[in-house]
Amino acid sequence: MRNIVQIIRNKRDGKTLTRDDIKFFIHGCTTGKIPSYQIAALLMTIYYQGMTFDETAHLMRAMMLSGSTMDLSGIRAPKIDKHSTGGVGDKVSLILAPLVASCGVCVPMISGRGLGHTGGTLDKLESIPGFNTQLSSKRITKQLQRIGVVMIGQTREIAPADKLLYALRDVTATVDSIPLIAASIMSKKLAEDLNGLVLDVKYGTGAFMRDHGAAKELAWTMVQIGKRARVKVTAMLTDMNNPLGTYVGNALEAMEAIEALKGNGSQDLMDITYALGAEMLALARIKGGRTLLVNKITSGAALDVFKKIICAQDGDALVCEDYSRLPIAKNKASVRSHASGFVHSIDTYRIGMLLVQLGGGRMKEDDTIDPSCGFRVFKKIGDRIKTGEALVEIYSDNRIAREAVKKKMKEVFAVKSQPFRKKKLIREILS
Repeated sequence: MRNIVQIIRNKRDGKTLTRDDIKFFIHGCTTGKIPSYQIAALLMTIYYQGMTFDETAHLMRAMMLSGSTMDLSGIRAPKIDKHSTGGVGDKVSLILAPLVASCGVCVPMISGRGLGHTGGTLDKLESIPGFNTQLSSKRITKQLQRIGVVMIGQTREIAPADKLLYALRDVTATVDSIPLIAASIMSKKLAEDLNGLVLDVKYGTGAFMRDHGAAKELAWTMVQIGKRARVKVTAMLTDMNNPLGTYVGNALEAMEAIEALKGNGSQDLMDITYALGAEMLALARIKGGRTLLVNKITSGAALDVFKKIICAQDGDALVCEDYSRLPIAKNKASVRSHASGFVHSIDTYRIGMLLVQLGGGRMKEDDTIDPSCGFRVFKKIGDRIKTGEALVEIYSDNRIAREAVKKKMKEVFAVKSQPFRKKKLIREILS
């Protein structure tokens, strides 16, 4: 008979846990048979001892099976999703899901909310008046059959063990354990009954993982989990030292995503969107790659799918033609450069935290947010700038918060006289 103390001891001593050990642990977590202090003890031993790919895959599967999973066997189209580890200004999912769905791929996208400096896809979608991200299983399946894409949040039934473990990881300083991160992400994604998954793993000042080496280790771990689960997984490592795109803030990013679907997206935003989309098409075995994706944008087909998503999920699709229907702040303030030269660095993490200070982000899951505030970023790393030229425009109807953030924003950009070479946006692809 298994004993949680022995399992903790084995992991503490560097031994490999079996699939049954991990099943016993997760079952004990979800049934309340294992107390929180013993769960926390095992999490800490995992943090220090790590896990093999097999152990991590067993943990992912046990977490996934702790709740219900989607049954999309009745849908004949290839089922491919995308996940991002999160970054400042990352609104790619709002563009990518309808874009890839317009090419004939089924995209059952489960997303999350923003926490800390990184934004959340659900918050951006919910800035569209009426948009509903909490749908019943029956409604999800019907929408996928009808328009081939759904954009929802994690339900209580999907991987409940993940929510329980994350709450303890958050208060025991074990959040940044690569096996625990990988198992958490993949347990929710593979509950979608996928044929393939594309990961956007970000690194840099605006990413959860600043170090490229750690981001690569996380990416490779998730690829290996996919292999053991017999799901094709591709991971792309992308630079997050700049905010992605032009806008940061929920309603502003929703507007920018709609503009991108109209063919007006910034180059960095579209480069990542097209690269991820091409990988999704490749996993779905649909030919055309970037050329097909560009055609779906220029023809308006991708925008039409996004309008269908909004309507199907109770939102106001008229926002696509009238941005005044979005809750965007009316008052602005510009932050201007005090020197001429070139932008050498941006503290992108701080931009994310300044959005939280404005009210546009949250530090705890139950914090309420103001979707109207945010930033327009005019300059990126490597760009030339003149004295008095705008670096950022701040959107906020809270004058006190706006002025406080304006003072701090001046410290975010480092401008020097010598030219600075722009960094490569997509570092490498693992599969």
